[in-house]
Amino acid sequence: MAIVDRSFKVGKGRTGFLLIHGLGGTPIELKFVAKGLARRGFLVHCCQLAGHCGTEADLVASTWHDWYASVVTAFDELRAECDTVLVGGLSMGGVLALHLAAQRPGEVHGLVLYAPTLWYDGWSTPWYRFILQFALWSAFGQAIVRRVYSFTEGEPYGIKDPTIRAVVVASMKSGDSTQAGILTTPGDSVCQLYNLVHVVKQELKTITAPALIIQARDDDLSSLKNAEYLQRHMGGIVGTLVLDDSYHIVTVDRQRDLLIEGTMAFAMVVSARVQLEAQKADTVLPINAAHPVRVRTAPAPEAPGAEAARAPRLP
Repeated sequence: MAIVDRSFKVGKGRTGFLLIHGLGGTPIELKFVAKGLARRGFLVHCCQLAGHCGTEADLVASTWHDWYASVVTAFDELRAECDTVLVGGLSMGGVLALHLAAQRPGEVHGLVLYAPTLWYDGWSTPWYRFILQFALWSAFGQAIVRRVYSFTEGEPYGIKDPTIRAVVVASMKSGDSTQAGILTTPGDSVCQLYNLVHVVKQELKTITAPALIIQARDDDLSSLKNAEYLQRHMGGIVGTLVLDDSYHIVTVDRQRDLLIEGTMAFAMVVSARVQLEAQKADTVLPINAAHPVRVRTAPAPEAPGAEAARAPRLP
């Protein structure tokens, strides 16, 4: 099966949103979020990571550097079209978003991290996960993991809603990885994720862009400890929205509408702040030191969906 490009853009506007799918996943898992944001006036780009939407061999042939290169390409395209750009990611996609914010300070105006995964420690993960995590931090351990380990998803497949779960599982088991991703993640790719995480952990203090973490309280693959770790170690303001009726794939599960509203409200605040800072920067134009010119500026236009942004602040 050849790799199929499932990346897509939707919406229009000067505020852009780059969305990044998870390990072994597909841009389709972000479709609901993308369409919801587009309806509210955002230009949304759901990128596809290198090696994804193909076979397990395609995924193994790619590294986290390749995945990140896909993110950079999509980000630069969006930057060329928008004044403000936020970046969101699901699971490993959130880790890639963090790396981008660290590497491109001042260009990523805000981060939304959906079930960010620094380590797999949810209630449905195997009992030997602690041994696996220990092994992944050494070259020798990774060599063993690459040879003998693979992670095959099982119930509840990251989804609490039984109807949605049935559709996703049927798609995964059909062998069509372009719709719901692959069922089994190779050990090589798990090692690549942990190598990425090792780099990002060292960058967290340098990330000052405002961030919102949205995660399920009962996340079956990555516990809330992931969100708590990021809150303690990131260098900027980090808000959280904890969902009480979802599992890991929060972007398609029961509370996806609440997730979209939270994302949109956060994005409105970020967009308004960027516009205000730009307005202040244009107020005084120093033609020369002795005779600065003061310029009257028109009020900044309301950000898309500004009415919703006046809703109560997120906790």
